[in-house]
Amino acid sequence: MSGLDEVRAERIKKLAILKEHGNPYPARVTRTHEINSIHSEYETLATVGTVVSVVGRVMVIRGQGAILFVVLKDASGTIQLVYKEDVLSREAFSLFTATVDGGDFISATGTVFTTERGERSILAQAWQMVTKSLLPLPDKYHGLQDEEERLRKRYLDLLTRDELRDLFWRKARFWDVTREFMKERGFLEVETPTLELTTGGAEARPFVTHHNDYDIDVFLRISVGELWQKRLLAAGFEKVFEIGRVYRNEGSSVNHLQEFTNLEFYQAYADYEDGMKLVEELYRTIALKVYGKTSFARNGQVFDLAQEWQRIDYKDEIKAQTGLDLDRASDEQLKEKLTELNVKYEGGNRERLTDTLWKYCRKQISGPAFLINHPKLVSPLAKEVVGKPGATQRFQPIIAGTEVGNGYSELNDPLEQHERFSLQQELITQGDREAMMFDYEFVEMLEHGMPPACGFGFGERLFAILEDRPIRDVQLFPLVRSKN
Repeated sequence: MSGLDEVRAERIKKLAILKEHGNPYPARVTRTHEINSIHSEYETLATVGTVVSVVGRVMVIRGQGAILFVVLKDASGTIQLVYKEDVLSREAFSLFTATVDGGDFISATGTVFTTERGERSILAQAWQMVTKSLLPLPDKYHGLQDEEERLRKRYLDLLTRDELRDLFWRKARFWDVTREFMKERGFLEVETPTLELTTGGAEARPFVTHHNDYDIDVFLRISVGELWQKRLLAAGFEKVFEIGRVYRNEGSSVNHLQEFTNLEFYQAYADYEDGMKLVEELYRTIALKVYGKTSFARNGQVFDLAQEWQRIDYKDEIKAQTGLDLDRASDEQLKEKLTELNVKYEGGNRERLTDTLWKYCRKQISGPAFLINHPKLVSPLAKEVVGKPGATQRFQPIIAGTEVGNGYSELNDPLEQHERFSLQQELITQGDREAMMFDYEFVEMLEHGMPPACGFGFGERLFAILEDRPIRDVQLFPLVRSKN
């Protein structure tokens, strides 16, 4: 029997004792105060001698003989409980010492006082087992060391690391600020399908599942309803947005996951210049309201969202960093340059080679900056730049060498959209698993007429960068491989 099995067996014996004295898993428990409110009202509670009841998880038990000290933790904080044999009944004290372990949830009722060492405490007059734990908590000082184990047992990781729980409060605030920002500017929050017959709005390999009732295969969406939100513009809504989950069946990295949260918005009668102004304001607002600052660092790159945002031309930047002129370079020259730079690439079509080369170049840009003038080949949903054939009205915020958003002056010419979808379909036929699917019903909508518009999307990658953490760390329950 392993050490953990022995601990569990011992705790099951304690559970049996508890069951002889009542229900160790009650549905209801009395609580008069959260722990932080006891600290905030401490002077009054201690002076008046108010009897309080608290509940939480036992984190530490120390002491022996006729007195025990317990650190109790709830979502708001921790407090010390003091158990004395001459205050509790002998039976209650003996039951506590015989059955309570670290990790158990208990309730305690008593009066607030200060110990001789000056520690704010509750002198327990009664206690109740709320949930008996059968397995121990991780070591307080070392926690869960293996990364996969940390993520698999995220509940223990969160329990034992206050700073990690604080991160997720900030993440909630991150999305609250974003939602408030959009609504204050007249955008309507909407919900669009997560199951689609064709995926659109991004270039990514989708997840496939089966719809049993219709007996058809469907895809999990790879964008937050881009082609659906544009339909809403055609329907007469002028400002819409959605915050929701996105699924992409592709690789993992510090900046990439297969499931994540994004925001997308669409505004009629606006173009990418309007979009860039709005996004600058949004990112600064998030930084100030969530972090109280605009300057950050990630992987040694420092950026300040309050400074003027640089404009970077897609082709000019590639030429400056690699010496290649995309208008003249052949596919073979692109491959040779990627090999020279020791950059791995998948697929040999020009779109994928061009995109891979850019991804190498962007790592050198600290930002904040907007990447503009993307080639039409890599921007099948964006309008062309007037007077700059082959370039599109697309913009991507770049900070710390990473793209943290994507926006366009949205293409609303149905004939040109049909042509671009056709080119994407050719790439799919040639084996490109990330090319955009042809959505005939979307083109039909465009033929009925969609107003000129700007669309933009960004996700929790931005939050990860502001936190200077890998994106997997800023998800509560990222996917991990099964142990079986």
